[in-house]
Amino acid sequence: VSNAGVGMVGPLECQSLEAMQSLMDTNFFGLVRLVKEVLPDMKRRRGGHIVVISSIMGLQGIVFNDIYAASKFAVEGFCESLVVQALRFNVAISLVEPGPVMTEFEAKVYEEAERADYSRTDPETADIFTNLYLRNSKDIFASLGQTPEDVAEHTLRVIEAARPPFRHRTNVAYTPMAALKHADPSGALMTDAFYKLLFKYDAVLRLSLR
Repeated sequence: VSNAGVGMVGPLECQSLEAMQSLMDTNFFGLVRLVKEVLPDMKRRRGGHIVVISSIMGLQGIVFNDIYAASKFAVEGFCESLVVQALRFNVAISLVEPGPVMTEFEAKVYEEAERADYSRTDPETADIFTNLYLRNSKDIFASLGQTPEDVAEHTLRVIEAARPPFRHRTNVAYTPMAALKHADPSGALMTDAFYKLLFKYDAVLRLSLR
């Protein structure tokens, strides 16, 4: 089970390249290093199961989560490319894809975001992040967030499954969001929906979450 991860949230201009590289080294290359260690023996034994804690953000990018989403997209692409070869050796790969989870990990990321310096971006972007994104995020976590125990139960079911699924989403509330992307390959439907949620109907979004 690969569960290493660090978070990053905020305007792109305010994040250093070094911090981005460090995040990718943990979230993506940490997984790659682990798989390189365990896969050869699993192939020799012709049996095994690699369970990767991914994220709904490996399927759908979210505003102000650019680098974190990129790392989870990399995880998804890596596993999707590897799974067919692994199956030839009777090795299962499963991606567990939570939405927001109420842990110290998320709390720390958002606490740091509230205290950060946004002088390296323009005032409008800083205002959108602090007064729209962060405020809505609190409501989303309170309304839709899962407990770690709930995600652990989902992960256990994946581990114990007779035929382990390749992908398993732990929060059904995010199924419509992911479906938008597949409903319109041009991306226009998904982009328009997210734009309106953030900039036109944010008051409705907050009210519905509460």
